[in-house]
Amino acid sequence: MTKAVMIRKQGGPEVMELVELKLAAPQAHEVVLRHTAIGANLVDTYHRMNTTGQYAIETPAVLGFEAVGVVEDVGDAVENVSIGDRVAYCMVLGAYCERRIIAADQLVRIPDSVSDETAAACFIKGLTAQYLLSSTYKVGEGDTILIHAAAGGVGSIMSQWARHLGATVIGTVGSESKGRMAKANGCEHIIYYREVDFVEEVLRLTEGHGVDVVYDSVGVDTFEGSLKCIRPLGTLVNYGQASGPVPPFDISKLAANGSIFLAKPTLGTYIAQPGRQQRMSDSLFDMIERGIVSMEVSQTVRLENVQELHRDFEARRTSGSVVVIP
Repeated sequence: MTKAVMIRKQGGPEVMELVELKLAAPQAHEVVLRHTAIGANLVDTYHRMNTTGQYAIETPAVLGFEAVGVVEDVGDAVENVSIGDRVAYCMVLGAYCERRIIAADQLVRIPDSVSDETAAACFIKGLTAQYLLSSTYKVGEGDTILIHAAAGGVGSIMSQWARHLGATVIGTVGSESKGRMAKANGCEHIIYYREVDFVEEVLRLTEGHGVDVVYDSVGVDTFEGSLKCIRPLGTLVNYGQASGPVPPFDISKLAANGSIFLAKPTLGTYIAQPGRQQRMSDSLFDMIERGIVSMEVSQTVRLENVQELHRDFEARRTSGSVVVIP
């Protein structure tokens, strides 16, 4: 048996319940994984709430999209991992549990120098930062970029990584404490979006030119303003919807704002190509081992307390990364 946080229908945090589930034996290409640390992400709340659209899931379901653990048993055909290996995975629903069955090809080995909590805190967020900075828009020396929610989990990693790549980073935050965090993580300029118009401030900081790329995980509240912050032929990357999804809009606005490129990428698309998740993971763990990227575990929560964690996510009371301990 294994304890797990399950939903039987979509709704508020109250629909989550702690249950005990029977664990089957692994099939040929599967392993039994004992979780040691589970990454908690805002996307978990989307899965909990949404009945339609990009984040809809079938119920009943165990929530959670990433975790770290130790392989306890393997199927007959498993070759890439062995019993006792420390591994991580992401983009596989069902992480809010003590143990699970999972396909072996979803797993990535963790270097000895990276702790379980660090890996759980940064795996989805770090892989997201990796593809956003290297593939969706290739950030390099001399670029000026805007990161919304710069003190959040992805924003914190992106700020450090982009600074290493030679970019000037502008970050929006909602409080002085988050501003200090964003500054420490590499943001050269901090914009307190509750106090000033972030569009006016970006244009002031860039002497009216705009930024090369905006990374926007906020969604509807910032989308229109983000378009106005970008230089001609620049890029707007919408990769989240903390304030709600962007409604349908007239694509001629992209032309009117300077022939803007618009991207709506997902991590799942990037790691679907065989071998790519491992290469992206190697890049992330290299950044961590070299001290270029660090991820503060701002909070640890027990599995039985995830309801309150989801309330904090929705109220934007969290910063950094939160790890659930089974």
